[in-house]
Amino acid sequence: MKLILPLDLAADIEPHLPPDIQVVRTDVDGNLDGDASDAEVYINGFYLKAFTHDKVLTAAPALRWQQSPSAGVNHILTPTFLQRDIILTNGAGIHAIPISEFVLAFMLYHAKNLRKLQALQDEHTWVRGLSVEELADTTLLIIGTGNIGVAIASRAKAFGVQVWGSRRHAEPLPNFDKVVGANEWRSLLPAADYVVIATPLTPETKGMIDEAAFRSMRRSAYLINIARGSIVDEAALFTALHHGWIAGAGLDTVATEPLPPESPLWSLPNAFITPHCSALSPRLRERITELFIDNIKRYQTDQPLRNVVDKQAGY
Repeated sequence: MKLILPLDLAADIEPHLPPDIQVVRTDVDGNLDGDASDAEVYINGFYLKAFTHDKVLTAAPALRWQQSPSAGVNHILTPTFLQRDIILTNGAGIHAIPISEFVLAFMLYHAKNLRKLQALQDEHTWVRGLSVEELADTTLLIIGTGNIGVAIASRAKAFGVQVWGSRRHAEPLPNFDKVVGANEWRSLLPAADYVVIATPLTPETKGMIDEAAFRSMRRSAYLINIARGSIVDEAALFTALHHGWIAGAGLDTVATEPLPPESPLWSLPNAFITPHCSALSPRLRERITELFIDNIKRYQTDQPLRNVVDKQAGY
């Protein structure tokens, strides 16, 4: 069997492959170091570009399965990909620990007024009585209760937070006090202190955090986005932050990445912008490799693959 590996993951994965697998490597531009015409499996690299993806798909007409290291696959489900009969699996679960920790960092950053405290240190200024809050007894709404949402809930519960969730079909989940269906999350916004976006980007979720959503949130509410930037109407977000409709936002992802230097979001004192790094961890490559090698063994023995994506649903 032949496998296409990205150069940025090859050194991690190749030592663990079964001996009967042939490898063709690809660089970030889709240039292959061998014949991929009979390759059955492709694991793409980080930050996959559309033209790179199309180039590899064209060179691999026999492709049957593609693994993505990311949980979000909106960038893979292109018309070119969807016209092919290729099983797609994703990295759901491997990012849950670092991203959920990052969400708690955003929450604590806001509650403990860390931006102001850091500024005071930079100014060599000692101020008594600065306002800081507790997370205990606050309410967190997590929009999207997959692996990442569940991991966020378990960590928030340890701080005494009341946790609500929204998913396509409501069902009880561990560490959630309430879970509603996909169309009911708006009714919970007026009572939420923190709102975390952890849902996949699909045609249904694109731009769903809109002006109406921001206007219904508390002025003290804090928005956190660790999913995809396009889920938020960015013009409405800027207005909400600029005019104080909400207290602030922690944004690990934005609609255009990298965020252009001229973006007005940079200048907002109540926006904490990080460079889409919440999933990073020293153990990331290890987890990607473990999942992929397990799936390779499943593929070779005709067992169900882990993390198969519903291409119609988009996740």
